[in-house]
Amino acid sequence: MPHMKRFTMIALATLTLGAWANSRQSPTETTNKQDPKPGALLVVGGGGTPTEVLFEGLALTGSAKPRVVILPQASQTENRGQISAKMFADIGVELIDVIDPLDSTAEMRIANADLIWFPGGSQTRLSSALSKAKLVNIIHKRRREGAVIGGTSAGAAIMSKVMISGAPDPAPLHKGAMSSKRGLGLWAPVIVDQHFTQRDRLARLLTAVLDHPRYVGIGIAENTACIVEGDSFRVMGEGHVLVYDARAAKLPKSKEKGLQSGTGIELHLLREGDSWSLLP
Repeated sequence: MPHMKRFTMIALATLTLGAWANSRQSPTETTNKQDPKPGALLVVGGGGTPTEVLFEGLALTGSAKPRVVILPQASQTENRGQISAKMFADIGVELIDVIDPLDSTAEMRIANADLIWFPGGSQTRLSSALSKAKLVNIIHKRRREGAVIGGTSAGAAIMSKVMISGAPDPAPLHKGAMSSKRGLGLWAPVIVDQHFTQRDRLARLLTAVLDHPRYVGIGIAENTACIVEGDSFRVMGEGHVLVYDARAAKLPKSKEKGLQSGTGIELHLLREGDSWSLLP
């Protein structure tokens, strides 16, 4: 049975890669090289990345032979990035590059990526490593040029501009209790939280949203992903995506570390096949 399963995956990968090649050769396809469409985001809640999400991300690159670059600095393990490399290799990807940000060739290699992937670990560690290596600008540039960018767990949390990590202090739903740091801002209008339902982070994310009501809270369960294109996203995977929207809510002022409150906060519960737009 393991041999049969691997054969099936390889066959599926071959068919999918063939479909990309055919779509690339279509005479009706047009490309505006002066104003490319920004690449999609694959924002995965951790706990495993569904294979169909990977195939979707690879298809969205538009490349017949996509080059995947992995930036695994959220992790401290010696073999960091290798599990992700195997994950892509198992579905038929041939061009896979695990990068140390401090390598002198890192920027050039990222500049050639069709898909950039951030595995899990610590989002604070990942953000620090990318900033230290001065790679944030090239990552944004590649996305503007059409590269797909994806990540799971910490690699999902870093997508937002307001990035949260750790536990609220002194407790959830207190003003200023959920400290935030600066993420990559690839999905700028939101605050992402991962492992959402499995680790009971509903109050953690709401605390952050009430402190930053201009940002929409996106909580993603494990084995679940948001596929972000433009101002909208759609859900793929096994679990839920929960949306907190306090942009039009009434939020009385609270003392620092005092209890938060608000009325008119919108809550949306999404599952696979559902989509949602950030536009009013």
